[in-house]
Amino acid sequence: MKGPSATRSASSQDSVSHSDVSAAVPAQSIGRAIEAVPSTKLVPPRPARRLVPRDALQERLLAVRRQRCVIVQGPAGSGKTSTLVAWRQRLLALDFDVAWLTVAAEDNELTRFFGALLASFAMVDATVVREAALLVGRDHSKAVLERCIITVVHAIAGRARDFVLMIDDAHCLEEPRSHQVLQWLVDYAPPNLHLVFAIRSVLPLSLARLRAQGQVSEFDLRDLRFSPEESERFLRDHLGRIDRSDAEMLHQLTDGWVAGLQLFAVDLKTRSGTRYPRVQVRDATAFASYFEREVLVNLAPDDLDLLSRAAICNRFCASLCATLMQQPHAVASMTSRLARLDSDSLFISQISGANQEAWYRLHPLLREVLLGRPGHHDAGTRQALHKAAWRWFELRGHLDEAVRHAVQAGEAHAAAEVLEGCAIDLMGQGELVQLAGIMRQLPEEEVRPRIQLRMVTAYLCMYARDLDALQVALASLEADQDTMPARERFAVCLLRGASAMQRDDTETVRAMRPDIEVIPHDAQGFAFAGRAHLLAWSHMYDGHFERARAILREAAPHNVTSARRLVSLALEGMSLTLEGHMIRAGHLLREVQRGCALQGAASVDAAGLADGLLGETLYEANEREAVCQLLEPRLDVLERISGPDAALRALVALFQAHWTLGRRTEALACLARLEAYATRNGQERAQAHALALRLRVHHARGETTQAMAVLERLVALGTLHARARQGAPAEIRRVCEQARVEACLHWQDFDGAVSRCLPLLVLTASVGRWAGVATLHMMLAVAEAGRGDRKAARRQAFKGLRLGHRLGLARSLLDASAGVATLLEDLLDDGAPDPVLAFYIRRLLDARMREAPPLRPACGEDRADLLNARERQVLELVAQAMPNKKIARVLGLTTHTVKWHLRKIYGKLGVSERDEAVARMRDLALSAQPTSPIRLVN
Repeated sequence: MKGPSATRSASSQDSVSHSDVSAAVPAQSIGRAIEAVPSTKLVPPRPARRLVPRDALQERLLAVRRQRCVIVQGPAGSGKTSTLVAWRQRLLALDFDVAWLTVAAEDNELTRFFGALLASFAMVDATVVREAALLVGRDHSKAVLERCIITVVHAIAGRARDFVLMIDDAHCLEEPRSHQVLQWLVDYAPPNLHLVFAIRSVLPLSLARLRAQGQVSEFDLRDLRFSPEESERFLRDHLGRIDRSDAEMLHQLTDGWVAGLQLFAVDLKTRSGTRYPRVQVRDATAFASYFEREVLVNLAPDDLDLLSRAAICNRFCASLCATLMQQPHAVASMTSRLARLDSDSLFISQISGANQEAWYRLHPLLREVLLGRPGHHDAGTRQALHKAAWRWFELRGHLDEAVRHAVQAGEAHAAAEVLEGCAIDLMGQGELVQLAGIMRQLPEEEVRPRIQLRMVTAYLCMYARDLDALQVALASLEADQDTMPARERFAVCLLRGASAMQRDDTETVRAMRPDIEVIPHDAQGFAFAGRAHLLAWSHMYDGHFERARAILREAAPHNVTSARRLVSLALEGMSLTLEGHMIRAGHLLREVQRGCALQGAASVDAAGLADGLLGETLYEANEREAVCQLLEPRLDVLERISGPDAALRALVALFQAHWTLGRRTEALACLARLEAYATRNGQERAQAHALALRLRVHHARGETTQAMAVLERLVALGTLHARARQGAPAEIRRVCEQARVEACLHWQDFDGAVSRCLPLLVLTASVGRWAGVATLHMMLAVAEAGRGDRKAARRQAFKGLRLGHRLGLARSLLDASAGVATLLEDLLDDGAPDPVLAFYIRRLLDARMREAPPLRPACGEDRADLLNARERQVLELVAQAMPNKKIARVLGLTTHTVKWHLRKIYGKLGVSERDEAVARMRDLALSAQPTSPIRLVN
């Protein structure tokens, strides 16, 4: 009997009946990146009313339901799909979650397949693909796709219920990179994820290890063929009655091949009880010959014409069929005809239905027969059908299918014109995956003469952070600028500015400001938004924060999409953060977060910027655990798809949170990640912040030689920008100079600290970075106290405290120097000038008192939950002196995941390196307990 949860699962999965997955899964859950996948791919065909019970086969399938991989292999028409449909129903009754994906020939393209794969997972649980959908919306490199799979399997591993993914017609995937995605799924799957493939040929995956472990079950044609008893039951259910001898004869002629039996049943119905030819129908070739010779000729001409026309489409409905039959007003009668053909089991399956328009698909064998009939439709007629299908899909907003039919209709030119008219809007709505897929279907000769489409191509390169390809596309556009109208020239100008913004090049954007400010009178809303974002960003880095916010508000009426409005709000939050108004910024950024949660991938830019900035405001408020909870799971997304501001601020805030919480290993891993990000993207600003943090680490560890080496690099970098007063170069200069002040304070060179701090204070105040000004006042106060000038120290300290209190600062003051706590205590002892500042000082001291390193576990305490099973496995292999790459292979993980586990282990054990962890493990007897077998990756 079904439990309540099983009932919910079955009803929620079987009631899906819509033309798009968006109707079943809200955009806020999975994002627009996978909304374009038709739900007909994500729900199985409706089971026939007279589905033959195959208890023996189903019991064998149920017996292997918890294995990693189940393969059902057989030729077309062997009953693979119906077998999976019946098994799915029984799994749902056992409280399994089951995702379904039907692959078609048009899915033999990596990005299209990956989007459909995520959509299939999302139909069951949208949360498991949320991060993956954001990542894949911008970048389809191998590294990103592997990270996406890892995020999905980690999310599934945390679920209580078993999760089954069924992929029907997996043989349609011939792209090696798609095979790699499936291989990752197989290799990385947790125990509660089970993969089922229905395929005609051998699955091109490495399964030797799983076979050796008994984690693979394979069913072939011998298992799928009907027994004599099942053949007789099938024929009787479809024909009403049949002589046993006839049933036995038909079983012999078909050898229990399901499609052959179905073909004979259809033929006997058509013949109204007359005898059938005694010919064997046991494979697709015999099926095609028999169907053409014995069945199609007996069909009503209108039905044959209908099926032949519908065969050009992967899916069809009554309205589409009426259009293809040139009977646009005959939708009601077409609905009845399709229902009758479906009920007659004429190799038509209803994919979805219920309250909305029903969708159908032809059996692959029947479709192949119809499309291969010689002379039935000449080239002109077939092109006309594709043209009608194109217009039908276009009117209903199914651009992907519309463009495919348009190209096949020889109308690629017209399709390119349609796409040109809506591509910018699609991009503004965040439909990047759909847009990229459509662009790939258009011939290059149709894209090249269209400036709008070439700009879309360039923007897609930028969103994927393929900056080299972006420069090539941008150079091509700029070469044609002289022949462009003003609106398109302005669009190219914006693209150049956006490219500079992605490269953190504030100087280029500042030089372009006169050109950006003069916007054409006929510019689109997208141009107004882009103009405002570039100008605001540029003015912020010149310290003109009010001007930046005014520009954003002036452009607000042109932000017709929610995504653009959210980006503008996030940039306004950024201006407040840079200026130091952390409390106001925090409120605004949380509002952006709430809006992004409703928009999904369409607002990925705003979400990334808001997350990175909010991490900074949370750290400033000393909410360090909240920083870790917010940013740890989002770092992959932020690094891959966000601009330099979001990623940089997130990594810095996360390092500082871990470091001040005493989590040295996690902090150092985050710092290494920041250094890698700066190197990979060639960003000096990120490099400066990373060097400043590295210097702080060496000081804390007493590593003088290493600190001096890092300081030399900071001095050299700062010298390159010694004259900069605005933009990113000025920030590099300030970061380097402040690091030198910190070094002076660390080595108690108080005179040097004061001499360097005073001009830096003037520079920082000139660009309105008031949190930085407050920090420098506290550093000056510590330096003056070190020089013995208590009066000057109090004066500087109170300047910093008044400014910090007004802005809502905490960590900026506490992190200024190790001597801040002592200085604050002295201020309280000497008496603060007013009760408000005294209260503020006590709050700062209380926050400082809460900082403590993690406790090392004592030998005698209960250690049952100290390390989980996976962490014990990793640590056991570390004890065997295995490097991270070898551990990754042994456990079937990525090297990145092994490093992540090691960070967790170090933090729990209170150690900082491998040898200490092994010694601590032996001390605590934490060797790996009997758990799931260690898996070797082939």
